[in-house]
Amino acid sequence: MTSCPPGQSVGAYLCQAGQVLRAAAIDQPRFEARLLLAHAMGTTQDALLRDPRAEVPEAAATRFGQALKARLDHVPVAHILGRQGFWTLDLAVSPATLIPRPDSESLVEAALEAFPDPARPIRALDLGTGTGALLLAFLAERPAAFGIGLDRAPEAASLAARNARDNGLADRAAFLAGDWATALDSTFDLVLSNPPYIERDAIPGLMPDVARHEPALALDGGPDGLDAYRAITAALPGLLAPGGVAILELGQGQRAAVEGLARAAGLQPAGCRADLGGIDRALILAKDHIAKKPFVAPPAAH
Repeated sequence: MTSCPPGQSVGAYLCQAGQVLRAAAIDQPRFEARLLLAHAMGTTQDALLRDPRAEVPEAAATRFGQALKARLDHVPVAHILGRQGFWTLDLAVSPATLIPRPDSESLVEAALEAFPDPARPIRALDLGTGTGALLLAFLAERPAAFGIGLDRAPEAASLAARNARDNGLADRAAFLAGDWATALDSTFDLVLSNPPYIERDAIPGLMPDVARHEPALALDGGPDGLDAYRAITAALPGLLAPGGVAILELGQGQRAAVEGLARAAGLQPAGCRADLGGIDRALILAKDHIAKKPFVAPPAAH
């Protein structure tokens, strides 16, 4: 089933779509069917379940059929909806950015623990910002903080700026396009990053949702998955202010290798926070020496 005839009930559509998604080995087929039908009808999942005998309008049925076909082609649900929840935020997503995932919330938790005073005027940097998820989640919890998000993809920087505006954070966030830290000449109290860390040869074997539809620029960590970490750890001593902290997202099994790169750059590993699955995810690094250049905020991207 890749299209749905009009005139059927919500319950019938959900049942049929759930069966088709299950046959295609899609995880949580009934849940995804509800998400897609609610989106097509411009309503909520709760509203669908309150009245399963309600008729699905013809236009909504057409939209639902298109959405279901895309999902069967392994287009991620977030791309179909154009939105993804992260922390307390509702973020726009696009094929130009990695879809924010719950595992990355461990970096936000670690950052909030590192800077517990909400009145402190923290200067934050998000390297490889994508949708802006990490930076915006931190700024949402620390109202005196200001931050910059940097991404190699101009489309991602533009989307992150939109997410800042949509979430009421545009006055404290700016987004730039550039290759890691080469566009910056400032220091920061906090550096966050979820860099590409998948080994290049492993990308074709990832889930089709990821391998086919998420940007290679946000996935490809080079032959050993560590290329981005080499660039970031080399740049961090010049980016971190006195007492500064960097928090990097790790792939499974990468902690020891990234800690080694950090030590070689003169940084001190200061712990690692696990994600909900118990995997070491948020590596915390502290700076051992003092940088002198003051921070100067650039104008926000529009």
